[in-house]
Amino acid sequence: MARFDQLENDGNSGSLQERVFLQIQDDILNGKYKPGDSLVESRLSQELGVSRTPVREALKQLELQGLVKSTPNKGTVVTGITTQDIYDIYTIRMKIEGLAARWAAEKITQEELAELKEAVELEEFYTMKNDVGQLYKFDNNFHYIIFKASKSRPLMNTLSTFHHYLQRARNTSFSTPGRARKALKEHQAILQAIMDRDSERAEKLTEKHIRNAMNNLLKNK
Repeated sequence: MARFDQLENDGNSGSLQERVFLQIQDDILNGKYKPGDSLVESRLSQELGVSRTPVREALKQLELQGLVKSTPNKGTVVTGITTQDIYDIYTIRMKIEGLAARWAAEKITQEELAELKEAVELEEFYTMKNDVGQLYKFDNNFHYIIFKASKSRPLMNTLSTFHHYLQRARNTSFSTPGRARKALKEHQAILQAIMDRDSERAEKLTEKHIRNAMNNLLKNK
């Protein structure tokens, strides 16, 4: 875990609180802290090399996100991402990622289209090599380029947050036998629809892709 002693000494409290929050959030999302684990302010402040104030503020922010729950006289306990959370997020993703693909098919630039093609080509290369780490990277790139090509900042911010929340679950999903090859074929079909400027087909294929990813993840959870 990173230590933020220098930031606190510099008096940059806004930046310090944000970094402490992001560090603890990542540790929850990546599974370092699991549902049911207690988060103790004094222990976290010692590990991070900061006073208890930014830790306390970070825990309040995490509670607003639903990642932890504070109970009087019992402290703060990790709730994490539940199965219901995953189902809800993927259901919402189906709708708004479908919309992102529709808008991308209508608004994507030639430069973004070249980036999207390259992401799919690299995904195919690493699928053949069965390199899950690189696959995860280029899967993220594929979705990010579509978000960017939608030309909608609110939509992009929302979807980026969802992807961050699901990072560990999605990595696990890629490790499921056969899923990477299926995801590649689905991405290739979405790419073709966007290249054809067929917004309706791009939207439907993306919704199907997200649904398949959700079903695979929940089946193997």
